[in-house]
Amino acid sequence: MTPQKLFFTLANGFKIAAEAWGNPQHKPVLLLHGVGQSKQSWGDTAQAIAQSGCYALALDARGHGDSDWSADGVYGMERNVADLLGVITQLSAPPAVVGASMGGMTALLAEGFANPSVCAALVLVDIVPRPDPKGVARIFGFMGAHLSGFESLSQATQAVSQYLPHRTLSEIESSLARNLRLRNDGRWYWHWDSNLLKNFVQDSPEKQNERTEKLFAAARNLRVPTLVVRGGMSDVVSKEAMAEFMAVAPQMESIDVAEAHHMVAGDSNTAFSEAVIQFLQRVY
Repeated sequence: MTPQKLFFTLANGFKIAAEAWGNPQHKPVLLLHGVGQSKQSWGDTAQAIAQSGCYALALDARGHGDSDWSADGVYGMERNVADLLGVITQLSAPPAVVGASMGGMTALLAEGFANPSVCAALVLVDIVPRPDPKGVARIFGFMGAHLSGFESLSQATQAVSQYLPHRTLSEIESSLARNLRLRNDGRWYWHWDSNLLKNFVQDSPEKQNERTEKLFAAARNLRVPTLVVRGGMSDVVSKEAMAEFMAVAPQMESIDVAEAHHMVAGDSNTAFSEAVIQFLQRVY
């Protein structure tokens, strides 16, 4: 199966890149990656979803991958939600949305405050309204440590290996080939806008609390089938935070992928894909 590369044009000509798998006449499934990732981060999940009978579209969020970057350098959940809603209006039917980390929060906020619903089902991957601050800090700490790029792919591999010691070198090298870009100065850079860090890291405690309460409110408003997938070894989503999340929306389902950390699809792709497909086949 060969993916099709396409773009969704939103307001003011802003473009969101996508990689589409399967038959466009089938039910759509959108896949939204986490901060600092890209549409390539899903491994074989998009293709597996297409082979199960859906039309899978993996998107690059604004400021990531092949999507446009904000001209004013401003990012945030409000703009991500608006982008998602703009994409959904161009689909043939309300999609199921699979969102990891930042992508999961985007999907939760978009559907949780929509009336009527804009999604047919949700899969939220390793996100809760109240994540572990140490786990979040570790992610942004790594992202901010290499803004000046890498001298070589080998240097980048070593840096990622220290950050993700459970990944093999071959897995890391394969991922880096898709997520780094060689610039004219001869150095390799992440293919995302460094302004992202200013928007997501420098929030005040008041702003963070506001976002937490908004996510809880969105969860209380959910009316569509929802599955929360937690990495069994995640340092971002604790069991206690997961229980707190599930308590506000008892209709949600949950599952742990035992051998996975925060980036569930990358750590245990087969188990993750099977869990998502089984859920979608049952409710969608």
